[in-house]
Amino acid sequence: MKPILAGLAACLMLTACSSNEEAPAPQAVPVQTITVKRQSIPNVIELPGRVEPVRTAEVRARVTGIVQQRLYEEGTDVRAGQPLFRIDPRELRANYAQTQAALTRARATAANARAVVERYRPLVEENAISGQEYDAALAAAREADANVAQIRAQLEASSLQLGYTTVRAPISGRAGRAEVTEGALVSQGEGTLMTRIEQSSPVYVSFAQAASQVLKLRRAISAGQVNLGDDDRIEVRLTYSDGTEYPIPGYIDFLAFSVDQETGTVELRAEFPNPDRLLLPGEFVRAQIYAGQVPDGLVVPQRAVSLTEDGGTVFVVSGEGQATVRPVQLGAMVDGNWIIESGLKPGDKVIVSNLQKIRPGAPVKIANKAAGGKPASNKPAAKKPAAKQQPARTSGAE
Repeated sequence: MKPILAGLAACLMLTACSSNEEAPAPQAVPVQTITVKRQSIPNVIELPGRVEPVRTAEVRARVTGIVQQRLYEEGTDVRAGQPLFRIDPRELRANYAQTQAALTRARATAANARAVVERYRPLVEENAISGQEYDAALAAAREADANVAQIRAQLEASSLQLGYTTVRAPISGRAGRAEVTEGALVSQGEGTLMTRIEQSSPVYVSFAQAASQVLKLRRAISAGQVNLGDDDRIEVRLTYSDGTEYPIPGYIDFLAFSVDQETGTVELRAEFPNPDRLLLPGEFVRAQIYAGQVPDGLVVPQRAVSLTEDGGTVFVVSGEGQATVRPVQLGAMVDGNWIIESGLKPGDKVIVSNLQKIRPGAPVKIANKAAGGKPASNKPAAKKPAAKQQPARTSGAE
C-alpha cells in the first residue's frame, strides 16, 4: 500500500503544479486593413420611386350606342388613329341622311328666294312694286341662306357623330384590356371608359423628398459641403425590388417649387429610356440621386461592414492591436463601397479580411501585402532621411 499511496501523492503534486502555470496567450489573427481617408465622393440621396408612363390616354365613348366589335388585340402596341372599337352606326347614319335631305330642301328654298329678289329688283326701280315688297323678298332670301348655313353645320356635326362610331386611338402606345365587350351599351353623356393607352418608352419615375432634406441640401451647397458640377443634369440610378440594378441611368427633369401641405414633401421626377420595356408603369423602385460631390467624405468596402437593424458595424484595429467593434451610420452604397455618415474618422484602420475568425478584443496582426506581393512586416521601419512628401492616396489598403 505504501508504494501506491506514494504514487498518488506524486500525481496530486504534479496536477497542482500544472494548474499554477499560466494559460498560453491567444494567437494573433492575421488580417488585412484599409486606412480610412477623406476623399471626394458622390452625394447620393436614396428615395423610393414609382414608375409612370410619359403619356396616358383614356379612350371614352363620344356617341351613345351598342358596341359591335373590338378591333384591336389587348396588351399590344397601337398607333395614333388606329381603330379600336366599332359602335353600331345605323341610327346615326339615318340622322345624317335626314339632315342631308333637310339641307337639300333648304338650298332649294334659298335659290327660289334669290330668284324672287332678282325679279323684284327691276320692278322696284320702275315703281311697278312697292319698296316694302322688295324688302320683304330680300329678307326672305337672307333668311333662307341663314337656314342653309345652319343645316350645313348640323350636317357637319352629324358627320362627326357618325365618324365617332369608329373609336380610334388618340395616341400611340400600348393599349390595355378592353373595359367593354361586344353588345355593351356605351353612353356619350357618361363618357363610358372603353380602354386606356400608355406610352412607356421613355418613362417617368416620381419621388417625394422631405422638405427638410431639401433645405439641408441647399444649405450644404451654400456652405461648400456639396459641390455641384457645371452640368445641370442630375443623374439618377434605379434598383428593382429584388436588388438588381436598372442598366440605363436617367436624369431629373422636374423639381417642384412648392411643398405639399399634406405630406410636407417636394416632388421630383426623372426621365428614363425604356427601350426594352423593363420598367413597368406602376412599379415601385429604389432610386439613387447623384446630387453633386462631397469633397471630404468617408467610404469603406462593402465586405468590411456587417449590417444591423440600426445601421452597421465594422472591426477596427485599436492601439493595442486588438479588434474593436465600431458602430457606423451608413449612407448609400456606391460602386461596392458604403458611404459612412458617422462612426469613423480619418486614420482608423478597418479590418476587411478574416472577419469570421475574429471576436471583439481578440488580438490581430496586420498582414497587408506590400507592393512586391509579400506581407508587410509589423516591425517598425528604420528611420530614413525625410523624403519629399507624395500626394496622399484617397483610399486603399494600408
